[in-house]
Amino acid sequence: MAALATLLRHGRRTHAHGRRLSSALSTTTGGTDPGATPFSDAKRQLRRERDPDRVVSILDAIDTASISAASTRHALSLAARRLSLSRRFAEAEALLSSHLTASNTETHLAAVLCCYAAANLPEKAIDAFRSAAPSLPAPISPLPFNALLSTFVRCRRYRRVPVLFAELSKEFSITPDATSYAILVKAYCMNRDDAKAKQVLDLMREQGISPTASIYTSLIDSMYKRKMTNEAESLWKEMVESGCEPDVVTYNVKALYYMAHGKPEEVIEVMTEMEAAGLKPNTITYNYLMISYCKSGKLEDAKVLYHSLAEKGCSADAYTYKHMLAELCAHGDFDAGLGIFKDSLKKRKVPDFRTMKRLVEGLAKGGRVADAKEVIAEVKNMFPENLLSGWKKVEKELGLDSDSGGTPQSEVTSGETVAEVRPDAAETEALELEGSATEETAVSEESSDDEASVPEASSSEEVPQGRA
Repeated sequence: MAALATLLRHGRRTHAHGRRLSSALSTTTGGTDPGATPFSDAKRQLRRERDPDRVVSILDAIDTASISAASTRHALSLAARRLSLSRRFAEAEALLSSHLTASNTETHLAAVLCCYAAANLPEKAIDAFRSAAPSLPAPISPLPFNALLSTFVRCRRYRRVPVLFAELSKEFSITPDATSYAILVKAYCMNRDDAKAKQVLDLMREQGISPTASIYTSLIDSMYKRKMTNEAESLWKEMVESGCEPDVVTYNVKALYYMAHGKPEEVIEVMTEMEAAGLKPNTITYNYLMISYCKSGKLEDAKVLYHSLAEKGCSADAYTYKHMLAELCAHGDFDAGLGIFKDSLKKRKVPDFRTMKRLVEGLAKGGRVADAKEVIAEVKNMFPENLLSGWKKVEKELGLDSDSGGTPQSEVTSGETVAEVRPDAAETEALELEGSATEETAVSEESSDDEASVPEASSSEEVPQGRA
């Protein structure tokens, strides 16, 4: 790893990159928890560090042989993601490949394969799987196979999943398990091929494998997305009759539907059903209710709910901040929006570039130039120079840069989205996928896959254990 880190840093800033872990942490954390382990300190620093070169340095200082596969996955994913966001894909691939040599167990290989999603390099994950699989004891279990398939789901390469499922299971004599089929069903559903997804259920039963709640949830979610409520309710009934109890994720799928197409009262009714079933609504559920309130014009109810999350045993996540801020700005409540931003800044979960741009534009047009400048300065301070061209453009358009004397223009053109920003799908679609590494690639995004729970329409069963 040391040699690799040197290679990755070649030709770039090096004044702080050669430090070992203790030095890197002591100069940036401002104090260390006496009870913290070296890895917990490193993990905290990896989450906060935005410069990809320094992230690689911190990772290089970690003795990955002494930590679990899940911890390796978490640390490696953060580093690969930072490189990917800086468009340094070749270096991200080199970093991940360097860990394959140590992948002599299925658990470790699965952990590394999951990191290819963080780097947005799913096709390279196939090469990694093929190169490492022959060294594993035979027969290979479904674990690394599932990790590879889940990488394609998380990167939204759904059409590739059925092909890989058939080819690799045959080539390596892998017997798919319930999780394998759950990923396959998810891919079919995201391709809106519900007929094939249902055929998978029949195939599972023929092989003596019972469909799981996760599989039913994917199908129910697909029906709700297509506004086929009767079919969704029929599948719900079939799931219960088969002995699968709906979980929080299943109920959140229903809450998502009513958030997008119903009223807040209907979301509340779903939450009542959850509690009657002995389940507790989570942050994702409350996110849907908050957004439903906003869509219905009940901003005060949304703000009250937002401020009461802690009382409910929940905490705001990246999507809470993103969608609450977007809704408040859409309704012209920039004062409350500024408060949301400050909360997100404390948690280092600042919303994406497009959402933040709305806030800054609203503040500047409302004459709150100092606030707009402060927001931009805080966000720019979080990221390396090569990711700031979008904000520089915004400053120029609004007349907030040093050359313009700080006088905002009366008319602001939105212009084209800058190179670093990938346009999002519909706002509700952004809430639907679990932990996708390609969703939040905007300039000012503190990615939710670093540490936060993310609104989901699929169970974590689909992905091998450990955070992405």
